[in-house]
Amino acid sequence: MIDFSVSAEKNRWLRERMAHLGIREEDLAEKFVRSSGKGGQHVNKTSTCVWLKHLPTGIEVKCMEERSQSVNRFLARRELAERIEALAGRPTKRDLEAEKARKQKARRKRRAAGKHEKIHPEKP
Repeated sequence: MIDFSVSAEKNRWLRERMAHLGIREEDLAEKFVRSSGKGGQHVNKTSTCVWLKHLPTGIEVKCMEERSQSVNRFLARRELAERIEALAGRPTKRDLEAEKARKQKARRKRRAAGKHEKIHPEKP
């Protein structure tokens, strides 16, 4: 696998995650296109947007978050791994964060209701 312009630890993590999910580099179709958005002239002159397709599942990912093509390649593979994991029915990081936020919101709602009771006790 290719080393991207991120830390060696992140490269190793991505390699292990892709191996765990059974994603091989040979199964990926990758294209580079011009990005849009912020970045000015640099974005208009270089093809930093990465389009990635996992051939066995047909999942497509397009990543143009950074100005660096290498970093976008890393981010696209990370997103692809997350989507394949979600397709397999496993909870993803995004699912866990949403669940945590839902629980936090419910906890805050209960606490607010309790405070309301203390301030305005009901009259019998």
